[in-house]
Amino acid sequence: MLKVNNVSFNYQKNKTVLNNFSFQLTAGEHLCIMGESGCGKSTLLKIIYGLFDLNKGTIFWNDTQIFGPKKNLVPGFKDFKYVAQDFDLMPYISVSENIKKHLSRFYPEESEKRTQELLVVIEMQAFKNTKVKNLSGGQKQRVAIARALAKEPQLLLLDEPFGQIDNFKKNTLRRRLFAFLKEKKIACIVATHDKNDALSFADSLLIIRNHKILINNSPKEIYNNPKEKYIATLFDDVNEIEINGQLVLLYPHQIKLVEKSENLAIVTNCYFKGSYWLIEAKFENQKVFFNHFETIEKDKRVCVAFTQPKNA
Repeated sequence: MLKVNNVSFNYQKNKTVLNNFSFQLTAGEHLCIMGESGCGKSTLLKIIYGLFDLNKGTIFWNDTQIFGPKKNLVPGFKDFKYVAQDFDLMPYISVSENIKKHLSRFYPEESEKRTQELLVVIEMQAFKNTKVKNLSGGQKQRVAIARALAKEPQLLLLDEPFGQIDNFKKNTLRRRLFAFLKEKKIACIVATHDKNDALSFADSLLIIRNHKILINNSPKEIYNNPKEKYIATLFDDVNEIEINGQLVLLYPHQIKLVEKSENLAIVTNCYFKGSYWLIEAKFENQKVFFNHFETIEKDKRVCVAFTQPKNA
């Protein structure tokens, strides 16, 4: 179990990056960290890994306290692996050799089997003999993940792990990777801007704002009951509108076009989203967005109905 207790950190005096962070992570659990750029997501991963010294608080993995570089000649906790956004790969050797670099040379058959298994996970079998310097950014990102998994860590720390990977590869890779981690019971913490990392694959979600933990709960609970607009905007467009004197938060799918209603809106724009259209409209001098299966003529008056959120 990971225990983060009252942790605070700053790079410069009087400039707090993390303020009084406390949370726990059980073995095999997947935690997603979300928040605006600069809120401290990447710094938190580096601190957990042991790359920085704390200003306050403690971090434990089971009964072992994790320290920073002041107490470790080689920073980084031995049972963890951290995949940064810069990858830090060896460019002049092949993909397979980058993975094998962290496996034992005394057991070549086991090392080869493990390498082939990870090549399947990251979908890079066809590039196993390609030198890393000839790969794209997204391919390097996948190799960095496989290399981190070579020795099967107890906790994997991923900083924007799919940020450079094409969409058509991202979805299958995400499913393969998180299924592999669950199968091997490897705990994982992911810092991300992508709501799909959290909603589909995380067991718990931690949201940071102004260098503090704003909320830590299940992704489903946070998504269905966002307590403020900042939280909701991490997942989707959000309407903050007044209905019958009450200010509520509604996602576009919670506003429906209906045949009859007292709620009249005037369409101002339409945005094609592939499987649906995002409709922009004016409702009682308030801008609203809702989803519809087809485009709607500009300036048309429509009737809408609101699905009240659970926390309304």
